[in-house]
This record gives sequence, C-alpha cells and structure tokens, in this order.
Amino acid sequence: MSPPDPPAGRDDLADFDDVAPKMPAEFGLWMAVFVVVASMVGTGVLTTSGFTMALVGSNQLMLALWVLGALIAICGALTLAELSAALPKTGGDYVFLFEAYGPLAAFMSGWVSFLMGFSGPSASAAYGAAKYVLAPLRLTGQNAMLAERGLATLAILLFAAIHVSGRRRTSLVQGWITGLKVAVLVVLIVGGLAVGWPNYANLQDRKPIDLDLAKTMLFSLVFIYYAYTGWNGASYLAGEIRDPQRVLPRAILIGTAIVTVLYLAVNVVYGLALSAKDVQAIVSDPANKDGLGAVAPIAELAARRLFGSKWSDPLSVAIGLMMLSSLSVYMLLGPRVIYAMAKAGQFPKAAAKLLPGVETPGVATLFQIVATLTLLWSGSFENLFIYASVGLSMFSLLAMSSIFVLRVKQPDLPRPFRTPGYPVTPAVYLALTGMLLVAAFVSSPVVSSVSLASLLVGVPIYYLTQPGRKPA
Repeated sequence: MSPPDPPAGRDDLADFDDVAPKMPAEFGLWMAVFVVVASMVGTGVLTTSGFTMALVGSNQLMLALWVLGALIAICGALTLAELSAALPKTGGDYVFLFEAYGPLAAFMSGWVSFLMGFSGPSASAAYGAAKYVLAPLRLTGQNAMLAERGLATLAILLFAAIHVSGRRRTSLVQGWITGLKVAVLVVLIVGGLAVGWPNYANLQDRKPIDLDLAKTMLFSLVFIYYAYTGWNGASYLAGEIRDPQRVLPRAILIGTAIVTVLYLAVNVVYGLALSAKDVQAIVSDPANKDGLGAVAPIAELAARRLFGSKWSDPLSVAIGLMMLSSLSVYMLLGPRVIYAMAKAGQFPKAAAKLLPGVETPGVATLFQIVATLTLLWSGSFENLFIYASVGLSMFSLLAMSSIFVLRVKQPDLPRPFRTPGYPVTPAVYLALTGMLLVAAFVSSPVVSSVSLASLLVGVPIYYLTQPGRKPA
C-alpha cells in the first residue's frame, strides 16, 4: 500500500510521470491475482471471527456478516477496477486521490498507510501470531499479556533485522513462510470440514434481530471489514503490470472472489467446531481476564475442539508461524512507504537514507519499528483492529468516492472498464462503509477518536515538511 514519490511541491502528476523513472512492466494476470489474495488473507480471518461470534451470539448471523463484508469488498473492487483501468499508474489510492482531490489528500493516503496500513496491522499480526504460538502453554492474566507482547516484540525486531540485512535473505524467508501459510489454511479447511460436518446444527442458530442486535452486528462489521481490506493491493503495482487496463480489473475481481470463498469456508469450520454459546461462555468465564481477547485465537480453539489437543497444539503453533508471513510483508513494505515519502520531501529526510552495502531503508525501518511497538504496547488486541479498521475505512471512503469526482472532472478519460451498476455500486460501498464507521464511533468512541486524531496529525506534518506550501 505504498504511494509513489512525486517531488515535494509538485501539483501536476502528469509532469511527474514524465520525469519519474519507469519500472518494467513484467507482471501478468496471476501475479496480480496473487498480490490481491496475499494482501487480503492475514490476521483478520484467523482472529476476528471469535469476536463476531461472541458479540452477535449466532454462527448463522456471523456467516451472514461475512457475506455482507464480501458484498462491501466486491462493490469496492468493482469501483477500484474502473479507477485502476482509467489511471494505470503505480501508486493505487495515492494516484486516484491526487487526480481527484489534489496533493494534500494524496499525501494523507501515504500517512494513513504508514500508521494504519502497516504499523497497526504489523502490531496486530505480531500480537496474533504470539497468541497462537503461546496458546498450548495455557497462560492467563498478566503472565499471558506480558508473554504475548514480549514475543510479538521479538518477532517485530527479528523481521525488521531480516529485511534490512539484504534482499536475498528477505526473499528466502518470505518464500518459506508464505508456503507455510497456504499449506496450513488448506489443512485447516479440509480437515475441519471433514471432521466437523456432523455438527451442522451449530450453523442453524438464527435469532431474531432487534435494534440492539442490529447495532452490534453493524459494529462487528468493523472487524470483518478489516479482514477484507487488501483488495486494492494490485492497484499499487499498476505501472509494473502488462496491459494493466485489461489485466487489473480481472485480477482485482478474481482475487476478491477467491478470498471470499476461502473466508466463508474457514468460518464454516469455526461454526462447526464451536457453537456461539460455546464462544460466549469462553468470554464470560470468570477466570478470563482478557475479555474478547480470549477468543482471538479462534482457529486454535476450533482445532482443539475438532481434533483434540494432540493435533490442535501443533496446529496452533503452525498457525502462529503462518501469521508471521503477514507480519513479514508489513515490516517489508511499511518502511518503503516511509522511504518514498521522505524522498518526496513529505517525511523527515533522514528516513530517505539507505544502509551502505545492502541499500535497504534502515532509518525508515526504525520509524516503522517505533510506531508498531507503540501501538502494540498501548492497546488491547481488539482495539488494534478497531484503530486500523476505522482509519483505513475513512480513507477508503475518500479514495473510492473519487470515481464520482473523476467522472465529472475528467469525463473524457479513457475507461476501458466501467463499474457495473454505476452509480449504485460505488454508492452501496460508500453507504455501507459509512454505516460501519458510525457504528464504530458509537460503540467504541475512544479508540475510533484516537484513529481519527492520528489521521488528522498528518495535516500539519504535510505543511511542516513542505514549507513552501500555505494552507488553503
């Protein structure tokens, strides 16, 4: 989710394209699909379902919310497909916001990527991985919190060190843990469906929806929305994809469809393993000091119920190691956002320095470490999700709304792919995303306000790093 790096003070993205170095367009359809899938599948689906099951008290409603989350993602993906085909330039949301709203909005997309697109997810991925790795030890209370955050801190520092040590080592490590991610998910889904299908009645627990439950369901969408983020991943590689105007829309839609099927299959496994009452009992257990955090390792809890501790404990450790793939990606890409912004004069200049010999962004990585560890040690696991999801959804609203602005500002812009159902499709995305934002501020006003404040801090930073600019 990194922005390109136009020079500070430039207001013409077209001029920047003329002088910017061009990266070779070597990626095809399936590479773009892989980027979409890899960007989406991460910590969310392995943790947030436990929160949703506990909050709404129904596996059937939990699955319905995941379907609704898929609808939001598909509407967003269809909107993004038009924007990416019309503006096939590396940078994704940065490009759309620059063209629609100008350089401040574009800069803010990079700022949001730094804090909420990478630092927040890095903290939650490390925290989630630690929960799964340590789950077989059955730690509780303060001991569990310190052990989980301590192990998460070590993981953050380890991957930061790997990525600044050289690209060859990065490629080797990332390849192995990504392969592990795919293997563990396949084992969990196939084994879970085979063993758990006799418990199909767990999925037939629909309950009447009143106003309070409707509010709770809407708030639960915040967690699910977080899990679906990433469908815009391929748009950040637009300039490196062959025939992007044709390939990008297909890749975005194929990747989103694959992830939707995968997510629903994983959540069916959770429902077959545990009834909603089982999950609520875990949360309300007097011995539980973690609140909703007790069901964050929902995949491990489901595996233990389905396969017994003999198999669930090793699988839990494997899931934790699998989640390190997401942490590794975030710790690799996040510093590139900071480095690009520093090169553009939109971040402290020191962050643009590369380590001699290996040519990696060491100072930018240090910024990423500080931001990630601050978030890790200052909030609960579920609050990390809310913090990141609120910020990302606010800016996604702005980015996807640019389809309306650009249709008016640039009606003659070539659009080889037009969003089906326009203007209803993007309007549905904006309306549903806006509703879950309102629910987040009502249900979790403190964390949501901190997320908003973090976003707004970027405005003075923009003007301070570009002294030649004056606020409008």
